[in-house]
Amino acid sequence: MFGVENMDWEGKLKKALHDKGLRLTPQRQLVLEAMVNLGKGHLTADEVYEITKAESNDISLATIYRTLDLFVDMNLLRRFDSGDGVARYEIDSEKSEHYHHHLICLQCGKITEFKDDLLDELEENISKKAGFMIADHCLRFFGYCHECQEKERK
Repeated sequence: MFGVENMDWEGKLKKALHDKGLRLTPQRQLVLEAMVNLGKGHLTADEVYEITKAESNDISLATIYRTLDLFVDMNLLRRFDSGDGVARYEIDSEKSEHYHHHLICLQCGKITEFKDDLLDELEENISKKAGFMIADHCLRFFGYCHECQEKERK
């Protein structure tokens, strides 16, 4: 195994599993390690599968999907669609009450996180006008990253 860089995640996972009456299996450990150590970006289930398969042949794509869904339910991971219809997963390490946003390049597919939350006033306004209590929001911007713009100029 490639070792969890941040042992807090392993403890958080063990506690969350224990609270659900589940145990930490080798497969769940591998998925956690893939997401924490190698998942600095936004991984698909297929990418997690390729990473974990290199460590153990005793894991299936179905196990990856079940484990990712479990980790989302346990608030260890977040799932989002980057606009291509494929679910991507990232570590849910946000301490703030709002989710960060994503800048998605239409040319190379690069996903960049954008943490400034400029929607607070809009959210408050919508809540008042619609009588709707907003728990969270997610925003995706589609365009072209700096690198792709540079390539296009040349």
